[in-house]
Amino acid sequence: MTLFARFALRRLLGALLVLLVLSIVIYALFYVLPGDPARLACGPKCTTAQVDQVRAQLGLGHPVYVQYAHFLQGLFAGTDISTGVGTEHCGAPCLGFSYQNGEQVTSLLAQRLPATASLALGAMVLWLILGIATGLLSALRHGGLTERVLTALTLAGNAVPVFIIGILLMLLFVSVLGWLPFPSYVPLTDDPEQWAWNLVLPWLSLAILESAKYSRLTRSSLLETLAEDHVRTFRAYGVRERSIIGRHALRGAVPPIIALSALDLGTMFGSAVLTESLFGIPGLGKSLVDSVRTEDLPVVVGLVLVTGFFVVLANAVADVLYAVADRRVVLA
Repeated sequence: MTLFARFALRRLLGALLVLLVLSIVIYALFYVLPGDPARLACGPKCTTAQVDQVRAQLGLGHPVYVQYAHFLQGLFAGTDISTGVGTEHCGAPCLGFSYQNGEQVTSLLAQRLPATASLALGAMVLWLILGIATGLLSALRHGGLTERVLTALTLAGNAVPVFIIGILLMLLFVSVLGWLPFPSYVPLTDDPEQWAWNLVLPWLSLAILESAKYSRLTRSSLLETLAEDHVRTFRAYGVRERSIIGRHALRGAVPPIIALSALDLGTMFGSAVLTESLFGIPGLGKSLVDSVRTEDLPVVVGLVLVTGFFVVLANAVADVLYAVADRRVVLA
């Protein structure tokens, strides 16, 4: 087995261990700590008899370790769950049953995941383009007016909350200029053109906020590389500046950008609450807000688990991509 394969395997095993610990923490937080999980799962309008029925269906009368083992069984092998009017099989990964929505949590989240994925992936493309371009321009105009202006803009973009950026963009492009429609999510499979037009403002809102740190990262990496001895040697030998920047300076900025983008994409699946609520996007973030408001415990637990999974997965992918871009990490 190669060094890189062993490195990737270690990261995979580490991610699985973290996911196991995360599942224990989440289960203890929502089902073991003081409170009545059956009441939260059933909802505030349930009668005492209905709550007792849900408590029996969740197996809350068994010891904690038996309850957790049943919880893990549902995640990895699936299980049969009671819907209140009958029993149905819930395939792995089974995240429980929402008694308030009348459907399996896995099915509910699967319906919301494409909207969040559309938001996160599109915003990532924009913030990488904006961040790398402005960071490159700032480094090349180091000490000049252009750099000072771009630095001020990136600091301002990093400081303004995403919902403020979203509101300002809607006022400008929808109300004042009338260039874009008021955002209303359209699935990609229904109408690709309308899907893109209605996501422009959410993408821009997140991209303006996130691109600031990519701009600063690109600028600092380029300035550090351009100040090294081998770059001065290339210049002394008459190597073109464009070749120096493209082949050497940017190469040093790529690994941290790859690692940071993978992490940001993972956390975006759980941190898009404000953006999805502001623009009415039926994604995981908006579903979390709705579930907390209605006290739908199975959906909340499922969302927290899914968010944690994406964050852990993003960390593992970031480590592997970093090692691909910089093989010295494998030897460390």
